[in-house]
Amino acid sequence: MDFLHSREHLNQGDVAEVNCSHQCNIMLLSDTNFQKYKSGKQFSYHGGFYKMFPVRILAPNTGYWNIVLDIAGGSARITHSIRIIRR
Repeated sequence: MDFLHSREHLNQGDVAEVNCSHQCNIMLLSDTNFQKYKSGKQFSYHGGFYKMFPVRILAPNTGYWNIVLDIAGGSARITHSIRIIRR
């Protein structure tokens, strides 16, 4: 499993803005769902597969969130940035 990850405390309405040099799955996951993702179990997330950037994903509620860039294959040199826009 190849992924890039950042864990952030977000308030409801904050936005995770992601830029990436390659198309990939970008997911906003709770801690519980992040553990399921890493274990290969079924999980829920906000986001999806993106080809165009920047991507903006809204935090549905306040808490710790995991911003994950799923870079299946992982062979390419990927550059990315994550910026939090506080509301």
